[in-house]
Amino acid sequence: MRRLLLAAGAVAVIGVAGCAPAATSLGNVRLSASEVLQQASEKAQNVTSYTADLVVDFSAPTERTGTIQGKMRFQQKPTLATDLTLDQITVDGQNVPGGIRLILQGDTVYVKYDMLKTLVGASKPWIKLDLRKLGASGGVNVDEILSRAQQIDLKTSVALLTASKDVKAVGGEQVGGVDTTHYSGTFPVAEAVKQLAPEVRAKAEAGMAKIDDMKFDAWIDADGLPRKITLNGTPGRGSFNATVAFTSFNESVAIETPPADEVGELPQSVHGN
Repeated sequence: MRRLLLAAGAVAVIGVAGCAPAATSLGNVRLSASEVLQQASEKAQNVTSYTADLVVDFSAPTERTGTIQGKMRFQQKPTLATDLTLDQITVDGQNVPGGIRLILQGDTVYVKYDMLKTLVGASKPWIKLDLRKLGASGGVNVDEILSRAQQIDLKTSVALLTASKDVKAVGGEQVGGVDTTHYSGTFPVAEAVKQLAPEVRAKAEAGMAKIDDMKFDAWIDADGLPRKITLNGTPGRGSFNATVAFTSFNESVAIETPPADEVGELPQSVHGN
């Protein structure tokens, strides 16, 4: 169970079918499918906050397998932060009862989990974890696990799609009551990661190292922003299946760290195990 807690903490580290032509109009400009994705990637760079519902399934022949379901809130200002409410977490067949809430700022995550008192003797509702130190002491590759979560970040996920050479529009659909155009295609992982900023490229390469090609579907609204993205890794060598439904953009999300008097440190006895 301790390794389950470590893995869960490190993770905080993601319509109606119609018919559409091969090109889509955004405003008064008619764009090809690849141009739509490129424009979506550019527009994503200007999004300073968003909320999303996510489901992630991952597996590999000799590594962990798991499922994560929850909600994500992201803010870029005044401080870069992510707030995850993970309603369902299953890692290597073990469930985390009641889910977990995590607030991630940089390499630090604040974890709220009712069973912390039983598992590690926590005396406060929240525990503050340095993910890199925790990973080193627990034998968990934190960078790899964090990269799986980062792949469903808005900017990263849309940028990956721009490497596709076969994307096409397949239908007009509604997502969450918003009209969108549904695009489908594939991209080679090795080429896609080259589209990412240098500071996130290495993590993405590590997280998708065992996947050659990724299939995707993206639902883009009239403003050129994605309302839903699904990523499906090539079966056999590794599996990464993620669905992210974006429910708001550029609205106040007000992510704050928990009150100091409600936050404790991970007991030294756990670090030493």
